[in-house]
Amino acid sequence: DEYMPIVKGSELNDDPLNPISRYSLDLIAEKGDETPIDWVHRSERYVEKLATPDVSIADLVGDVDPIKAATLKLPYSDQRVIHFGLIPRAHRSIFVINELPDLQARIQVSLFNILQEGDMQIRGFKLRLPLDIQFLFTANPEDYTNRGSIITPLKDRIESQILTHYPKDTEIAKSITAQEASLSEGQSRIEIPELHKELLERISFTARESEFIDEKSGVSARLSISGFENLVSTAERRMLLNQESKTRTRILDFWGVIPAITGKVELVYEGEQEGPYQVALSLIGEAVKSLFLEHFPDPEKLKKGVESDPYGVIRAWFGGGNSVDILNDASDKDFSSALSKVAGLKKLVKSFSSGKEDESVLMELALVGLSEFDIINKDLIQSTFSFKDVLANMFNDRDEDLGGFFDN
Repeated sequence: DEYMPIVKGSELNDDPLNPISRYSLDLIAEKGDETPIDWVHRSERYVEKLATPDVSIADLVGDVDPIKAATLKLPYSDQRVIHFGLIPRAHRSIFVINELPDLQARIQVSLFNILQEGDMQIRGFKLRLPLDIQFLFTANPEDYTNRGSIITPLKDRIESQILTHYPKDTEIAKSITAQEASLSEGQSRIEIPELHKELLERISFTARESEFIDEKSGVSARLSISGFENLVSTAERRMLLNQESKTRTRILDFWGVIPAITGKVELVYEGEQEGPYQVALSLIGEAVKSLFLEHFPDPEKLKKGVESDPYGVIRAWFGGGNSVDILNDASDKDFSSALSKVAGLKKLVKSFSSGKEDESVLMELALVGLSEFDIINKDLIQSTFSFKDVLANMFNDRDEDLGGFFDN
């Protein structure tokens, strides 16, 4: 029901037709049908408590209130001196304890009778309150957090255990990210192509299978959510710098997603050796490669001469000493102009495009994807992405080693 009737002034949300507290029983006995009623909205029938090490039995169940006893001049044997905790106050509601293993074992024991018989013991008072509460508990897998555990007798009293899992496919993952991501009103001017949403989720999927990341710790959906917010913020910053009214995210904007990745993954020894930044770049690169292969032929097979080379014109253009430099904060006009400079790139996209994605989005995917397959070279120099021929880059490295030999 949208609204629930309670006895006015009751601490325990007493049902006027089935009261359980001493206060409500006395009030109804005194006033009968004239008993005042309050109405509680369903949004208020949810009580949540985070299980921290300092949570006490008094917080959850209740305790004797000496100030209340002195004010009302009541002896400690009178039930009216009890100050009820969160659980009895959640009568006719939903009560949630988050991170249950963090709750001390002796506090977990205090939940036994409440869950099984409905009894509550508060400082010697034996109260049999038929509480109508839906209990919910949340916990991470116990092999992951070493902070504590759920004691076995309490587990036995919890009726059902629901084991969650990561999204099975990127479509489900995208819907979760879209639901949970928090974007400002101004960010509605930023278009996020479906291809970029797919790429973001593939980073999470790739991370869950990565040898550099601790499998027990896992990679939660928070990585995609934070990454999505960072991606949009990166595009928004660029839009404001260029004084544009609207813009679209780019694959090159994914440098802004790196902080979301490094802060959300726990590395194993091999990952620590690589460093979090390099691991993040590797995850983005692997995700780009998998997405590239869904739209374009595999360059690895072409190297072996299995089929004709659709990338020949692009290779030749870069092999002729040409290069493309794109600033992180380049305007949409400059970005499109830079992509159009690459000979054969537009033709490649038209040859393999299904028409679902924008041409410039696929052109960028093709360019970045070819760099991930080492067909061309990509460098990030300060705030500029530079695409050039692989051999030219090798010669430059060799030139530096030989003290400028190739300048002569």
